[in-house]
Amino acid sequence: MATKEQIQISAVVSRTTRALLERQARASGVKKGYLIEQALRHHLQALEQLPADVVVHPRLVVSRRSGAAILEQLESGRPTDALRDLMRDGD
Repeated sequence: MATKEQIQISAVVSRTTRALLERQARASGVKKGYLIEQALRHHLQALEQLPADVVVHPRLVVSRRSGAAILEQLESGRPTDALRDLMRDGD
């Protein structure tokens, strides 16, 4: 039951997101409404406090050409020279 300080909102989400929400609610034993409020507060607070260039969004939009290049690299299983250099710099 909502208190005077609470309101109800509605949102359309993907089936995948709903499944993730339900799985997390079952695993943690908390109600879905509480889990949604905490996640939303956490996300909104991060957006307010962090510089925009450090926020990593859950979806990345690339061109068809870039997507094909990414897929080709993933399928090759070989690290790029830049990745090798990066890993060597840590030594």
